Amino acid sequence: MGITWRHRAVPAALLALALLTATGCESGTPDAGSKPATGPSTSTSVAVARVCAEPAAGPAQAPAGAVTVDPGVVGDLAAKTEDSPPHTTFWLRPGRHRLDPGEYDQVLPKEGNTYLGAPGAVLDGAKTNDYAFGGTARDVTIKYLTVQGFTAPQDEGVVNHDSADGWVIEHATIRDNSGAGLMAGARQQVRASCLRDNGQYAMNAYKAGDSIKGLVVEGNEITGNNTDDWERKQPGCGCTGGMKFWAVDGADIRGNWVHDNRGVGLWADNNNNDFLFEGNVLEANDGAALMYETSYNAVIRNNTIRRNNWVEGRAGAKDGDDFPYATVYVSEAGGEPRIHARTDRIEIYGNLLENNWSGITLWENADRFCNSPANTSTGYCTLLVKDVKRCAQPGIATAPLYADCRWKTQRVDIHGNRFVLDKSVLDCTVLCDRMAVLSNDGTSPDWSPYKGDRVARAITLHQDNRWHDNVYVGPWTFVAHDAGRTLAPGQWQGAPYRQDAGSAFRTQDGG
Repeated sequence: MGITWRHRAVPAALLALALLTATGCESGTPDAGSKPATGPSTSTSVAVARVCAEPAAGPAQAPAGAVTVDPGVVGDLAAKTEDSPPHTTFWLRPGRHRLDPGEYDQVLPKEGNTYLGAPGAVLDGAKTNDYAFGGTARDVTIKYLTVQGFTAPQDEGVVNHDSADGWVIEHATIRDNSGAGLMAGARQQVRASCLRDNGQYAMNAYKAGDSIKGLVVEGNEITGNNTDDWERKQPGCGCTGGMKFWAVDGADIRGNWVHDNRGVGLWADNNNNDFLFEGNVLEANDGAALMYETSYNAVIRNNTIRRNNWVEGRAGAKDGDDFPYATVYVSEAGGEPRIHARTDRIEIYGNLLENNWSGITLWENADRFCNSPANTSTGYCTLLVKDVKRCAQPGIATAPLYADCRWKTQRVDIHGNRFVLDKSVLDCTVLCDRMAVLSNDGTSPDWSPYKGDRVARAITLHQDNRWHDNVYVGPWTFVAHDAGRTLAPGQWQGAPYRQDAGSAFRTQDGG
């Protein structure tokens, strides 16, 4: 699920500008390599989903008709679930609830069940049970319950372990588990919950058969995840961060506070489509705030994105890597009119990006395409070509396969954003100030039709990728075609690139 950065296959404008008010930088210069402060800055008025500090309390008494679960009886929740019919409501009394001690002992809900936690109700895996809630029952609801201490393996989840459809998780706290706190199914809703300090992800939105549709993630606090630091354990695994989305068709990611995760904040990886990222605060994540990779058709609007990518960006600079490590990273992803969605582009507008390590990078790996060794999504092809084997010579060298066997970064429209950079806040002198649109030279495999700089020329000049009507505050530079081609604003706006028409540059303003 993804690989290392360098090789990853790594007229509303005026109104939007008017809505983005002038913003001041935070004072102080942190030590090199230090983490930013964990609290949100006060430089904007964006509402922040402060869920973890004051989680909502559940009902203090059992609702009428509910089955009461006793924390003093080990296994009571699973046993009463098994003994009750579908569509039963369970009320967990205050206290620490335990399952039977077997590794695979878990709650297997029935269709339409509801689980409500009283104030202080905790379901604790005690580092003994792998999973809390599993099975294939649909339309299960979990509210006001803390779920902690479970030990799901890598890429597996604790709540909704089997990715059943229609689950609703609201006002829950899912914390201090191994693996992912949550898996996802179709029509799943995750709202107003605290998803923190889990070993791999807060949520892994993956389901066998790639049938997740209509996912909603709204008003949650997503923080401190990937405590097990999986990139250190498995370098290049692409298996870390706040949330990961895989082959999801239709998702609304709104109003979340995604902060201080080790790795990427939000990462959509492989054949996702029709995403909306709106009104989120993405802050102080070690890596990119947002990655949209080998995917299609998205709207990224009205988000506040600040102080991200300090750890991973600084590490790349320290190693002398000139790749433009980005805070919003679009990798082999673009708009595609032939795939149904609310937009046929990737639209990035109305966002504030403040004191991140660099800005937005649009990237294509010329060696990553369907049926190539550089495609780490093994067995997958683009959404335009179902049969991987078709992407081979001689057919791949001619239309339509020449175009359709590549995940293309195309039809990306970046406008009405405000980009603020004060290098003294980042304690940075170089490589933290870039916008980029680029590719590598194609070199492999031997039968590749994409060798040389043909993909670099396409992404830079011919695939309708546009910056325009933005505001830049601070000393921004620009990269086009390849990592070694750095441009000043005037060169970026001039021929042949002609980017950022109508944009304002205030390079001496600092923060």
